[in-house]
Amino acid sequence: MTPAIRDRLREATEVLKRAGVDTPTLDAELLLAHALGVARSWLLAHPEQHLTPEQEAAFRALLARRTAREPLAYITGQRAFYDIQLEVTPAVLTPRPETEELVERALTWLRERPRAVVVDVGTGSGAIALTVARHASQSRVYAIDISPQALDVARRNARRLGLTARVAFLLGDLLAPLPEPVDIILANLPYIPEGVRTDLMPEVAAFEPPEALFSGERGLDHIARLLAQAPAFLRPGGRILLEMGCDQADEVLALARQSFPRADRRVIQDLTGRDRFLAIALP
Repeated sequence: MTPAIRDRLREATEVLKRAGVDTPTLDAELLLAHALGVARSWLLAHPEQHLTPEQEAAFRALLARRTAREPLAYITGQRAFYDIQLEVTPAVLTPRPETEELVERALTWLRERPRAVVVDVGTGSGAIALTVARHASQSRVYAIDISPQALDVARRNARRLGLTARVAFLLGDLLAPLPEPVDIILANLPYIPEGVRTDLMPEVAAFEPPEALFSGERGLDHIARLLAQAPAFLRPGGRILLEMGCDQADEVLALARQSFPRADRRVIQDLTGRDRFLAIALP
């Protein structure tokens, strides 16, 4: 007889723990729910239910992938972000909780400027652009990425969320494809230095797209180029909000000062107290 859900989850949790997964219980539950095609809450409500042989085989295959440290989002093909569910593939980064904070701050700005033109640079799965479009219904949103594969994922997410008419997707490098100046530039660009590649968790180093992670020797190549381009694309009174590494504040502020000497420039901490965002407000 195949095991009951409670027993299978207990065994899987131990397997994932030994493999070094940092949230073994949660991951075991999400993988089993995915294998069974049910909500995680259903699992927890039916611990005595026995798996069928087909369900057990499907779960074993998923568990083997996670034990090899493949990201959970790539295995299930989805990731929750803010209040939406996104399709995620190896062509895009798995959206991070810190980026939800960027979106929240952007939406606060947009309450003061509801008809703003917004651009999300390096959109990936479309997490930032689609969430902004969903909640700032009077804004116009551009989403740019240099990867055609990433834009395909973002477009599919837009279709599923009913936001195709609200977001214009542009292929190209940073701000170059923009057809007009904008009011707000949002970006979560690559900012990891090349030299720390071997120090990253296996989920990141072995599976996520390197072109979305690494940005030169200091991790600042993309941010530096974006800030150099931005004055030509930002309207008076415009805003910039971008994510950065927690140890890059001084260098990023210096870059911002070069491009925007008369603007208000500040570093904002995330919920863990780490320097995480650069905010620029033009006069």
